Amino acid sequence: MAAAIGRAVTPARQAGPAGSPPGRAETNPGATVGPAGMAREFLRRPVSLSQHGARAGAHRPAEEGNPSARQRRAAKREHAAGTKEEKTSMSSTAIGSPAGQSIAGELFAGDTTPLVAGGPLEERHLGSAAYRNAAQQERVTRTHWHIAWANGLGWGFDGMDGAIFALVAPMVMAEFAVSLPEYRTGLQLSMLVGIIGLYLWPWLADRYGRRTLLAINIAMFSLMMPLVALSPTWGFFVAAYAIVRFALNGEWAIGSMLVAETWPARLRGRIVSANRAAWGVGAALAGTITAVIVENWGWRAAFIPPAAVALLAIYVRFLCPESPYWVRTMDRKRRIRATLAAGGMIDEEDRHWFSKADKVGPRQLFLPDMRRNTVLATFVAVTNVIAFSTVGLWMPLYLREAHGWSAAEYGSFYVAWGLVGVLGIVGAGWIIDKFGRRLGFVLMLVQGAAFLALWTFAEGRTALWVYGLLWSIGFLGVWGPATAYTAEMYPTRIRGVGNGFSWALAFFIGYVLWPFVSVWIREATGSFQLAFLLIPVFMLGQAVVVWFWSPENAGKDLDGIHV
Repeated sequence: MAAAIGRAVTPARQAGPAGSPPGRAETNPGATVGPAGMAREFLRRPVSLSQHGARAGAHRPAEEGNPSARQRRAAKREHAAGTKEEKTSMSSTAIGSPAGQSIAGELFAGDTTPLVAGGPLEERHLGSAAYRNAAQQERVTRTHWHIAWANGLGWGFDGMDGAIFALVAPMVMAEFAVSLPEYRTGLQLSMLVGIIGLYLWPWLADRYGRRTLLAINIAMFSLMMPLVALSPTWGFFVAAYAIVRFALNGEWAIGSMLVAETWPARLRGRIVSANRAAWGVGAALAGTITAVIVENWGWRAAFIPPAAVALLAIYVRFLCPESPYWVRTMDRKRRIRATLAAGGMIDEEDRHWFSKADKVGPRQLFLPDMRRNTVLATFVAVTNVIAFSTVGLWMPLYLREAHGWSAAEYGSFYVAWGLVGVLGIVGAGWIIDKFGRRLGFVLMLVQGAAFLALWTFAEGRTALWVYGLLWSIGFLGVWGPATAYTAEMYPTRIRGVGNGFSWALAFFIGYVLWPFVSVWIREATGSFQLAFLLIPVFMLGQAVVVWFWSPENAGKDLDGIHV
């Protein structure tokens, strides 16, 4: 057994500079050595537990010292036999461990190289088995599922909150005797405060980590929900709901970043989309709450159940690890700062990277290498939010005013609409991983736009139900690709700031400015019909831009997308 193991790993451990990581001698012979004797080039990439020659750096960009494609192919051919034998021999045993000792849940089958810290911060995190699980990108572990469940539940409660607010709008307006313009103004004030949170939370996550901020974010918005239910006046209601939105909006960026930075690249689109689909489940549950609880106990009772989400914060804090991408980025920043403070020299690659990373986050978004991605990500976010704000805010009023639906009827419709939309989001996630981001966008957008236009002109209840459920597939389905898209468009050093900027601007336009347009259309025409007809225009415009100008990031390692 030992002899077989030795033969298996020998090709991947050719002699190189002392202290260099296994398998890097040929691909990067000139790498300088950093802390703990590690090759500095190795410190700049996410640690892959499979470090057999070229496979460890397969997705790293050329600008970061990545070997050429020819070198990688040669290394793969040279090491293929040894790698195959190693996978057969080492499925459950680690080198240096007692024979037969299980390492399931920590190392994937075939790994013979211990995970090495990229710096002091990662060295501390490596004490956690959950972090070690998240750090490897080959096999899905229990830790990956904990992260996915935590983020999915957060999205579910986000969907529940937003849908409840829209569904009880007519009752809130009636109880506090506010007109539609007054209601719109209160909503916009809440959204303005929420937009601050939408940018602030991800910015803090870039500085202090994804996991901790996500747990604080979840606990805050869940504990504020009962205050909304206790509102004695319209002003108190607006203030309480503004605080809820301030906390809740962090979920838009932090949760998707944590998932994108821990799940294997080949599954990133599917799992981010599946998490996003939980929003539809939450919206459907909100429809049930409206149809059952509100009809019997009033609109205030609808804001009590979401308070249970506070328990999710405990789940996140103790079972979900920090993002390895973020940890290594912080270690790299600290290493460079310490070297410069001590009067040391850094190489050209570090100097180029640090010249960007040391700038204030918003400035980095519009540097020459990021300007295009920032514009594209923000365009996708803005068009999505404009479309959804029109539906999310005004569909209940539209169905009541134009078609005479009761609260129970449109509550039931919301349940079905959200659940069918879940199928669209999950399906879109599979499409974008299998066939690419661009195709997934276009299929969802065109399908949703076509049936939404038909729904807008529908008259009978049957047609409204059929077309309504059909357009939810593409209309909600595109949110899966959109959530993955914005997470992939920014490098780790500013992924939080970038996500926060794109979605904050989108919410400002979609929920603060665009309602003026929607309400003006309704006041001018007597109906929201024209406002709904504008949505397919935005959807088709987004499809054109994504198809012709967007990069294709399906299956790429996050550090392989950006330097």
